[in-house]
Amino acid sequence: MQKVLTAAQMREVDRLTTERYGIPSIILMENAAHATARVITEKLGGSVKGKSILILCGKGNNGGDGAALARILHMNGAVVIVDVFGSLSDAASDAKTNFEILSGLARATARGFFREQDIQDVDAFDDWLAATNFDFADVVVDALFGTGLNRELDGFLGNLTGWMGNWRRGNEKPYIVSIDLPSGLSSDTGQVLGANVHAHTTITFTTPKIGNVVAPASSFNGELIIADIGSPQVLIDEQVSQLYVATRADVSTWFNNSEFLDSSFKNKRGHALVIAGSSNYSGAAVLAGNAAMRSGVGLVTLACPTNAKTEIASRLLPEVILTTIELPDFDEHVSKADAVAVGCGLDANNAEVETLVRKIIETRTRPIIVDAGALWFYSPAEDSLQKPARSKGTDQPDSTARNPLILTPHEGEFLRLLGTDDKAAIKDRVAAVRDFATKQNVILVLKGERVLIGAPDGRVVVNPTGNSGLGKAGNGDTLTGILAGFVSQAAKMNIDFFETVVAAVYIAGMAGDIAEKKFGKRVMTASDVRECLVEVFDSLEVAD
Repeated sequence: MQKVLTAAQMREVDRLTTERYGIPSIILMENAAHATARVITEKLGGSVKGKSILILCGKGNNGGDGAALARILHMNGAVVIVDVFGSLSDAASDAKTNFEILSGLARATARGFFREQDIQDVDAFDDWLAATNFDFADVVVDALFGTGLNRELDGFLGNLTGWMGNWRRGNEKPYIVSIDLPSGLSSDTGQVLGANVHAHTTITFTTPKIGNVVAPASSFNGELIIADIGSPQVLIDEQVSQLYVATRADVSTWFNNSEFLDSSFKNKRGHALVIAGSSNYSGAAVLAGNAAMRSGVGLVTLACPTNAKTEIASRLLPEVILTTIELPDFDEHVSKADAVAVGCGLDANNAEVETLVRKIIETRTRPIIVDAGALWFYSPAEDSLQKPARSKGTDQPDSTARNPLILTPHEGEFLRLLGTDDKAAIKDRVAAVRDFATKQNVILVLKGERVLIGAPDGRVVVNPTGNSGLGKAGNGDTLTGILAGFVSQAAKMNIDFFETVVAAVYIAGMAGDIAEKKFGKRVMTASDVRECLVEVFDSLEVAD
């Protein structure tokens, strides 16, 4: 997991890089410009020679990155135009140095590619816009504000960022690249401050900032590239932050820890019990059970109400064991499982089902994933959720915390758990997830745009995979099935549960991204996502 920092923390990393390691700040700026130039070169097919690139600079260090970038691209044969908005006399020191170098280069080559724009009002902006031929540009670089913005832009700057935000609609070019963060977004909250740039690609440096990874700002970053510019990792580790973004490396580690050995067989791979379904929602049970079976787990048992069994049986993979929750020996199924998922498609108005769910959760001796209908019984959240798990074979609390509750609400269900219908309560989704997970002592998976995973110790992980095509019926059930399978394997193989949940959510998102490429967001279904797990697992096992 990669640590996510605030703008102030990133400035502290830069400062300490210079103070402790003797790397001048202007060298960090130069490294950032070279990293951005490499990305642009790659996006343009391997060469910038003859390509037209417009770079829009503010007077701060983000603009200084843009000025250094312009010099590098110019020296590599690009046709560069640089517009600086603001007085250079007010520029930050490193930025001012790069502006002066660029200005001298423009004079020496007798090319007027460096222009200081003295725009004070919207009319002057309109004149600049009319005189600027954006159709000529292959790339437009946003080096206006980066992480330094904390207010809504107004006047011509608001018009400029708003215009760039709307440009992508219906225009194949220019390709828009933002340095550090698209201008108009909050680096520290992930909120949209007002009119903002919508980039095709954002290059940020050293480590991601909150606005790079947290919705809604993250949706304007486009492809996010994190470039190393020379700050030692130890300086990042020193910064006090409990926000992280999941990475492919996390999934690779999990795969290595749960690899198939020559000695592997079904009882060594874990046994998942999925309690799901009702007469009206048999499909939810099928999706969860089938997804669990595809997860790599050794055994899957699906337990449903008797009145839904026939509908479920006709669509369930033959490898899944099917039973009913009304059987006298049902408790034996619970005791044999390594993890239990409960809730998909259950009748939230059935008192007998509620009694069963409460008994399983409150007397648990294994990890429990709570989703959908089962969440309803705890809305708003009750003190009973905070009760510790039992140690197997005893009535004593589990002091090892090996059997967590894992709650998987979407935003509407989360509001019910919080006991409110006021969406302002979760405007800061990271804070809301952290607060709930720590108070209730649960692992919380908040679904929606950019899934967040909260741990009881205060850590929150942002999942970067997935797309809006996953926001269709059945994908929550598929995720629950994948979680059930992964958590069962983790229980059997003594793998950290929080890391397991992070890996499962990441992989479910990867499957969704493959389904989008194969079928498109409009057409893709939850069943498609499940089947795309084959390609996700294949890519991870081949690569690793």
